[in-house]
Amino acid sequence: MSRISDRFDRLRRERRTGLVTYITAGDPSLAQSAAILKTLDATGVDVLEVGVPFSDPLADGPVIQRATERALASGTTLDGVLQMVADIRPDIAAPIVLFSYANPIMRMGLAQYTARAAEAGVDGVLTLDVPPEEGREWHQAFTQAGIDMIFLLSPTTSTERMRKAAHLGRGFLYGISRLGVTGARTDISDAAAELARRVREVTDLPLVLGFGVSTPEHVQALGRMADAAVVGSALVQVIAEQGTDGDPAGAAATYVRWLRG
Repeated sequence: MSRISDRFDRLRRERRTGLVTYITAGDPSLAQSAAILKTLDATGVDVLEVGVPFSDPLADGPVIQRATERALASGTTLDGVLQMVADIRPDIAAPIVLFSYANPIMRMGLAQYTARAAEAGVDGVLTLDVPPEEGREWHQAFTQAGIDMIFLLSPTTSTERMRKAAHLGRGFLYGISRLGVTGARTDISDAAAELARRVREVTDLPLVLGFGVSTPEHVQALGRMADAAVVGSALVQVIAEQGTDGDPAGAAATYVRWLRG
């Protein structure tokens, strides 16, 4: 059983809503990202998502776009992110999922990326622009390396594509609770409940819901539909407000404790 599956089994036994956090690696620096991840793990975050900065993050809104720009400006690369994860893995209990677009992986080479990720202790990967229909080669590589491949689902995803994602996917499925790009919102989209219902009809894989989560009430609402809630842009903004001279790890921990309510 993977570390991700083990964590979601525990959440279901404890009848507790999981909390998944996303940060952009390298914002404001890889060293500070390492400190943030260690601190989030110490607060009890259930899954740590680590975003690999990419020059054209098409699925991301302005907050994560700016974080990506800062990370790239600081010299962050895929190689550096993998090394950072390898360095902190012995100190972290939570599963670690790498978020990336396909281009940086293809430039490194799928075989090398898979080997490096496995060596670093990565538990899961989500390649945002690789759909299930194009994912068999990727799935084979990750499965052989013992890494869970995770897919995105949206309110407009067809039932057929959901079944393909559930068949190839491992660990959990990531549901986008609204259409559009990432970004904190004031409320949870009505589409979230319908998406969760449809996913439950085709698979018993754990489901996490994100896009727009920013308050304890959001986490509680999504917990009635899914196994876990994902906070991304709101947390990235908290980190950004600290800049390079503040305490981003401390601010992130304070924010996450408030989210858990």
